[in-house]
This record gives sequence, C-alpha cells and structure tokens, in this order.
Amino acid sequence: MAKTHWLYAFLVLAATTARAAEAPAAGGMERGAYLARAGDCIACHTAPGGADFAGGLAFDTPVGRIYSTNITPDRETGIGAYTLEDFARAVRQGVAKDGHHLYPAMPYPSYAKVSDADIKALYAYFHDNVAPVKQANRPSAIPMPLGFRFPLAVWDALFLKEGAYRPDPAHDARWNRGAYLVEGLGHCGACHTPRAVTLQEKALSDRDGSTYLSGSKFDGWFAKSLRGNDRDGLGGWSEGDIVTFLKTGTTDRTAAFAGMAEVVQHSSQFLTDDDLEAIAHYLKSLRARQGAPEAPARTIQAAAAPAEDHPSRGGAAYSQYCVTCHRADGGGVPRIFPALAGNDVVETADATSLIHIVLGGGRIAHTMAHPMPFAMPEFTKMDNREVAEVVSFIRTAWGNDAGPVTVDQVAKVRATLGKAEAKP
Repeated sequence: MAKTHWLYAFLVLAATTARAAEAPAAGGMERGAYLARAGDCIACHTAPGGADFAGGLAFDTPVGRIYSTNITPDRETGIGAYTLEDFARAVRQGVAKDGHHLYPAMPYPSYAKVSDADIKALYAYFHDNVAPVKQANRPSAIPMPLGFRFPLAVWDALFLKEGAYRPDPAHDARWNRGAYLVEGLGHCGACHTPRAVTLQEKALSDRDGSTYLSGSKFDGWFAKSLRGNDRDGLGGWSEGDIVTFLKTGTTDRTAAFAGMAEVVQHSSQFLTDDDLEAIAHYLKSLRARQGAPEAPARTIQAAAAPAEDHPSRGGAAYSQYCVTCHRADGGGVPRIFPALAGNDVVETADATSLIHIVLGGGRIAHTMAHPMPFAMPEFTKMDNREVAEVVSFIRTAWGNDAGPVTVDQVAKVRATLGKAEAKP
C-alpha cells in the first residue's frame, strides 16, 4: 500500500474507532447510566441491603479490610461536591478530592483508559441522575503502619499508566471497541490477570505480554484464563458462546458463578449486542499463553451410574449427591445445570473454584434470560477427604484429563470460607 493510502486508511480507522469507543446510548444521562453498567459500579459501591452507590461493601485485602465509598451526589458524605476534574482524577488516577490516595481495590489502573467523553457522561449521570444518600464512609481496618496512604503515591508512580485508550491502527473498529471495554471500563484484568507480590496486575493489556488475562487466584476462587488456551481458556469457545455467556450467564456447557455471576447480573447482560460482540471478537484474538496445556482428545458418551462404572468412593459420592442435576454422563442440562464433562473450569490446573463450589454452593446469574435462577447447595457436611474424592472423580471422569486434588487443597479452600470441617 502506498504511504498516502496507508495514512488515509489510518485516519479513517481512527475516526471510526473514536466513534466506536463511545457508548451507543443517546443523551447524557442515558449514556452515563449505560457506562456505569459497563463499569459495574453498583457491584462494588453497594452493600447488601444498602442504598445503590452508597458504599459500605467490605473487601478483605492481603493487608486488611477496606470498605467501598459513597459515590452518590450527597455533598457531605458522597461526591456531590466533586467537580468534573475531581471526578476524573478519582476515577482515572485514584486520588480523592481532598488529595488522599485510593486503594487499588478501586480499579483505576484500568479506568485510566476511559475516554474524556465517557468520563464526562459518567460524571453527569452520578451528579444529576443518582439519588443522593447521606451515609458516611467507613474507615478501613488496616493495621498501622500498613494503613498509611502516602506509600500509595509511590505505588501509583511505579504501576499506574496514565492516558486514555489509544486505538490500534492494526485492528478494525470492532476490535478496538472490544479492547477499550475489556481493558478499560470492564476492568477484566482486575480478576483475570495474575498480580505480583506488590499487588499490581502483571499486565494491563495484551501489549504487555501473554500474562494479561491468563487467569488468577483470589479470595478462594480461580478466575479462568480469557486467552486462547484450549484446556483452561477460551480456545474452545466461539464468539457466539462468549456473547451468550455474557448476556445470559450460561452456555450449553457452563455457567457463571461467584463474582462472574454478579458481573453478568449487574453489568454485561445490559450491554448492547454490538458491544458484546466487540468484546467477544477482542477476546478471541488473544493467543494462548505460551506453554498452556492443550485440551485432551475425548469422546463423551453416556455412561451408567458412576458408582457402577467407577467403583470408587468419589464415584459413589457423585452418584449420591451430583448425578440428579449433572447426569450420569456428566452432560448436565443445557442452560440449567452445567456440564462437568469437558468443562474448562473442571479441567483447569487450579481446582480452587471447583472445590469452592462444592463446599460453598453457588447460584447462576439472575438475568432476563433466567428470572428464576437455579442454585447449587453447599456440601459442607462432607469432610475434606470426601470432597477431595468427589472432585478428583469429576476431574478424571468422562474423558476429563485433570489431576486429582488433595485433602490439604480442600482444607485451604474451606478455611477461606470460614466453614468448619464436618466431623465423622
């Protein structure tokens, strides 16, 4: 391509991508509400039983407990006195109006990429369209000297990359829109990217390397890889599967659980099809992380009751507790009870999430597609040995090719739940 033609194509792409980076909703308030949904602001800034956006939700961090803040427009306890510049600084740089630094539990390293236009729309929404609630912020419960905030300025200087998202001219508008949402407002890396010992995400975009969105353990769960890994990523997912999952919380083979169910419930189900397709398009472009294991070849066939085919205590426990919903062949019931055969959550190397679901139960996302969501009960009455046996059975049955789990692994997950082990 001639240089002048390349420059013309770049300018056209940049213009269309800039438009694509804006939410499709029209009007300041409507668009701001849409963006707040995309950023899932309500999930962190609303305590159970509390008023929307009034804060007070507890977060247990490696250094102690902190609480989300009031972001309603109350002038005394919320952000009603914030100017647009104050708001932008808090969202994108993690600095409050009075100058104190926010803890990076607030994903401002991701929100740093939000465009000026979207910041302005968000500010208009929170300032003029959210009901003010007078509720004082709760102080953090971090012991001194870890409670001092001035070291956060050093943390920000080292790890915060300022500057709104810049379109990549090597990709089209749909890809860039997906990247903008995933890397920015969606802050997917906050959960799905591993963190260093200094608690920053090891990568903030794919340009930083294949560690980005490669999966991470936190709070007793393992957030799966969103890269193209066959075994434990999105290698076996189509773009349509991703769209369906984000819109409904389920696919024919799996279902959202834990924090991801809340993301679907509060955020992604409300996104437009165009935005969901852009997200899926971007995620499917991410190559598998180097060295990621390949999925095993398998033929899933209907089987007799697992206790008969596999005379083990794990198989017997599966037959007693699990077979009614997940079926003898591990196939589950599409869009209702997740399949366990060939489920990438089951086969990932880190079994934390599977153990957590067995011990603590779970509920699929409450969405327009699932107004009466099904729930899985907790099985804390099973002791650690029984849980290890049934989880190991699930990870090796029906062609699944994941390693067994140990009693110690179960005990560690149980400890995060604060549940005592069942006594014989």
